[in-house]
Amino acid sequence: MMAARTFIDRLRNAGICAGDSEELRLQKSLLFFATGLISLASMVWLSIYWQLGPRFSSNLPFALQLLLVGNLLIYLKTLNFNAFRLIQLSLFLFTPFVAQWTIGSFITASGISLWALLAPIGAVLFIGPRESGAWFFAYVFLTTLSGAFDYYLADSASAPPYEVPAATTAFFFALNFTAVSSIVYLLLRYSDSEKHRAQQHLQETHRLLQVEQERSERLLLNILPAPIAERLKNSSQPIADGFAEVSVMFADIVNFTRVAEGMAPQQVFAMLNKIFSCFDELAEKYGLEKIKTIGDAYMVAGGLNDARSDFSGALAEMALEMCRLLHDDLQLNEMRLELRIGIGTGPVVAGVVGKKKFIYDLWGDTVNIASRVTSEGAPGVVQVDERTYRRLQQRFEFHQAQTIYLKGKGNMVVHRLIGHRTGSTVAAPRA
Repeated sequence: MMAARTFIDRLRNAGICAGDSEELRLQKSLLFFATGLISLASMVWLSIYWQLGPRFSSNLPFALQLLLVGNLLIYLKTLNFNAFRLIQLSLFLFTPFVAQWTIGSFITASGISLWALLAPIGAVLFIGPRESGAWFFAYVFLTTLSGAFDYYLADSASAPPYEVPAATTAFFFALNFTAVSSIVYLLLRYSDSEKHRAQQHLQETHRLLQVEQERSERLLLNILPAPIAERLKNSSQPIADGFAEVSVMFADIVNFTRVAEGMAPQQVFAMLNKIFSCFDELAEKYGLEKIKTIGDAYMVAGGLNDARSDFSGALAEMALEMCRLLHDDLQLNEMRLELRIGIGTGPVVAGVVGKKKFIYDLWGDTVNIASRVTSEGAPGVVQVDERTYRRLQQRFEFHQAQTIYLKGKGNMVVHRLIGHRTGSTVAAPRA
């Protein structure tokens, strides 16, 4: 039962296998189509011939049917397409000449040898233009040979075995030319439609591939900065870059653990996702690079992979706007959360660690200082180190400098950001 089902599937799909290329699929489909057309046409040809008078023997057309179908069944069993193709083309080529020689001359047989032209034309479609040359040469040779026989043996030849009326001969000349032309046209049209279908399938596959590629690109850019993502795609070398001057900002939610204790996990996630998504938009607005989130802490940096010189000012602008949003937007901040924000400036090392689940991260004393300045800050206050202060003092106002003790660093001077100086130019968001 399974074997019968497999055979039927092969017949329905023209013997096409899963690993076949599009070109081979088209060749198989065309050869099946041509076999069906020629089998049908030969029987119709014989029926019409009989209706018009001559009783041409049905042995040859019947034998052609058996050979065509038998070769087809053998192919479906063995799936040897090369042998199947060679035998079918040979039958297309030689059978019309044998039929012509059996009936008589080129004239009395109404040019039935024209059907052999389907062999070189089929070779172009089923094998390829280059390999079809031999089949065309064989067709020309057999046609020339038949013409020579008719020319040199016309006077000495005996009467043809079948008396064919002149009207029948003329009719079948037209019929043979029409039938061969129709089959050639149908094959070419079928070939073009199949190629068009394959091209549409290829275009659709290419479109889906582009969609997946764009989705992968967006996913990668959500994880890594664009220049780093490009380097990671083009090289397997470790990525680690040193930067002499980078501003790093940390923002921690005050008393987050206490606030989250009375909330369901889904509520905690929804709250953080809403706030941090808003921060992501601000980072994009000011042309800054979000590095990561660590629990309730948000880390962003300026001066990485960017030629702009006002990154510290952009970071300060973002910090002030973050505080304003949490203070003014009750829909965003239903729990009345506050931030501690700290900014440090200096050299860092930036890169991608590992080969799986990698992230782009920063290391160095500057990162530690920014983290310590944040943890020692007051709620709702943006606190910066001395180096950041020197970069911002011309455009922003600060409270009196303070000296605080930072774990692992000792005493350090920090400055609390108030806002813009009167008449100073606000850092322009990136377009």
